[in-house]
Amino acid sequence: MADMPSSSKPPIARESPWWLAPNVTLVVFSLFVLYSIWEIFGHNVGRYQNYLSPYFSPDVGLWLGVPWIPALLVAWIPLGFRASCYYYRREYYRGFFREPAACGIPDRSRQYRGETRPPLVWNNLHRYFLYLALVVVIFLWKDAVDAFWYQGHLDLRLGSFILLADAILLSLYTFSCHAFRHLVGGGLDCFSCQNRARYRYRGWKAISALNQRHGLYAWASMFMVWGTDLYVRLLIIGAIHDPRLF
Repeated sequence: MADMPSSSKPPIARESPWWLAPNVTLVVFSLFVLYSIWEIFGHNVGRYQNYLSPYFSPDVGLWLGVPWIPALLVAWIPLGFRASCYYYRREYYRGFFREPAACGIPDRSRQYRGETRPPLVWNNLHRYFLYLALVVVIFLWKDAVDAFWYQGHLDLRLGSFILLADAILLSLYTFSCHAFRHLVGGGLDCFSCQNRARYRYRGWKAISALNQRHGLYAWASMFMVWGTDLYVRLLIIGAIHDPRLF
């Protein structure tokens, strides 16, 4: 056998098993989905005093005077936004479908059809979920502001800052979205031809900087939604006490 040319480099060894990341994704996503199903279908109320769980925001039941309306009427928007997210697609393709499970690992299926048939073709609705998610973010910030006021007085408790952190992380996740990046700076042939195009270009550059950490914001905001809802739920059932910080 001929000697290996001196210019050839040996393959780089993996620092961790290739199956670790997709399996972690599989477990964490499954737990999040199961928790969401339990919360949405198992409870009709997500409010504790001036706190509103992100699963129940906006509070449609309060508007209509029907408090028993389930969270399912509003929770499908952020859940649909996440399920069709470009970053989450990559994660659950690897974790659940194993197509492929990791870089350099062959696909399990012999014929790749992409997102051309149901249910994966429905991922193309992501841009429309984005429009609805932007509205939900506005209400999440309203909920965060309301969390600092109770009975007309400023009330700084642990839950207030938890809801604020939830609104911040969900905003970072939403505004770093690939579809939002295209909404701001896409469809332009010239960035310098008009003032409006130049402003859009600046916005596109700012969102592109956020987009580099879109995966981090996706994970952080998911855990924050999880934790925020659990905190409010424990307050509702009286399992914990909400300490005043200041």
